[in-house]
Amino acid sequence: MSVVIQISDTHFGTERPDVVRALHDAIGQLMPDLVILSGDVTQRARRAQFEAARRFIDGYARPTLVVPGNHDVPLFNLPARIFNPFGEYRRVFGRDLQPMHEQDDLLVIGVNTVRARRHKNGEVSDRQIEQVCKHLRHARETQLRIVVTHQPVHVIREKDISNLLINHEKAIDAWSDAGADLVLGGHIHLPYVRHLKDGMWSVQAGTALSTRIREGISNSFHVIHHKGRSAQVQQWDFNEGTQTFHPATTTTIDKPV
Repeated sequence: MSVVIQISDTHFGTERPDVVRALHDAIGQLMPDLVILSGDVTQRARRAQFEAARRFIDGYARPTLVVPGNHDVPLFNLPARIFNPFGEYRRVFGRDLQPMHEQDDLLVIGVNTVRARRHKNGEVSDRQIEQVCKHLRHARETQLRIVVTHQPVHVIREKDISNLLINHEKAIDAWSDAGADLVLGGHIHLPYVRHLKDGMWSVQAGTALSTRIREGISNSFHVIHHKGRSAQVQQWDFNEGTQTFHPATTTTIDKPV
């Protein structure tokens, strides 16, 4: 069995120290095979914020796959935004903006959906869609197949429609046909799990650490347990009273035969 933790929208620079400690402890307790950080690592793409994120990741010492979010390119530093938008990100996390992770029962494919010229809106190109499909087609039957974007491919509130990933409909069709099981995202700070088509599901994470919680929704993360042809996505919420994370809702996903 593999265990994957999805955290998102940490927004270092606005992190809550008590929540940082609680998440560190939860990851240490769960001992995941992989942690996925689905973008918006920092609040304003500043060096100190990236370094704080790096210290946090190094502190729990588990394999971690990170993709950038729109907050991870400079907003006010226009020369950097134009000529080297991922400079600080790459300095801390390496040059690969679309990392992958593979083990016997797990395939995770990161997709960089950030476009510096768009500021907020994300996009997935036809070429990126096809690259993901190629990896999915070579996956083993035993593997849970996860695609990671920052902006969502599916939303459940009308006001979030403007945040949908540009070209998401083509991506959903292609990745589903190629055998993806889960598409993980963040960006809107709202956790939920929804079926998309065939055997593919959207898993949207809330903000793991930031003060930028919305509509009273607590800090949260997801734990994904995978064994055989079944996976469970469990949401863990931060409890203000105990200052710890606790399991909340669970969604069971059975892979099609």
